[in-house]
Amino acid sequence: MALAESANGVVINADATQAYADLRILSARPTQADEARVPHRLFGYLPADEAGSAARWAAAARGEIAAAHAAGQLPILVGGTGLYLRTLLDGIAPVPDIDPAVRAAVRAMPVAQAHDALVRLDPAGATRLNPADTSRVARALEVVRSTGRPLAEWQAAREGGIADRVALRPLILLPDRATLMARCDARLATMFDGGAVEEVRALLARPGLNPDAPVLRAIGVPEIAGWLRGAWERDEALARAQLATRRYAKRQYTWFRNQPPPDWPRATEPTPAQCLPLLLLL
Repeated sequence: MALAESANGVVINADATQAYADLRILSARPTQADEARVPHRLFGYLPADEAGSAARWAAAARGEIAAAHAAGQLPILVGGTGLYLRTLLDGIAPVPDIDPAVRAAVRAMPVAQAHDALVRLDPAGATRLNPADTSRVARALEVVRSTGRPLAEWQAAREGGIADRVALRPLILLPDRATLMARCDARLATMFDGGAVEEVRALLARPGLNPDAPVLRAIGVPEIAGWLRGAWERDEALARAQLATRRYAKRQYTWFRNQPPPDWPRATEPTPAQCLPLLLLL
């Protein structure tokens, strides 16, 4: 926000969970005071009954970036969903819509059976995947079954990326791990006391909400829902949510340390010299 104030900037969300309107507290979205201080975009724009996707977000982000440039503003992308950022910069594979019958059949298969089928149809793809990774194995199998081409071939034909059309100044923050985990634990306790429970209660009471809706899988929602349904006590719900958050933080830390290009700067805390970007990635 300080960068946005000093550089006529607009903060654009790049976090999948903060896109949901119903989870301001539990997703640690900017407060209403934050949003009044500097312009914020793509925070809380998805209703609970809709599923977000990297392609949908990237299209919206391209529009917001273009609007910021047209207004003479600095677009500042902030978020931790690596797939979203990668899709925006590098584009997305133009995979056709999957045949619903193929998808249903694949998703009904045990992961071991799906992986065996993938070995026969796309052996190179099967080798790259963890045989126990249910979602990725299913995705690879449904693509090759539905289109007749391995997923890797589609991914090699990515389109729609903007990396070659923007001046990019990335910055990856990798704070001290012990401090990060302590902050995660403290934040969950504050969330529980500050309205997160009421957010989840309202979600569970929403008529017609699909029990498989992605918003219900957001960290903290299943843990609070279990408490509200009597499966465990409040202290256990908090401990479960803290553990899930720490595990997620470790995965994110590893991803951002290893997956982005090696020449992207990493910092424990940003310095003033680093905070002069045309596009800031946190």
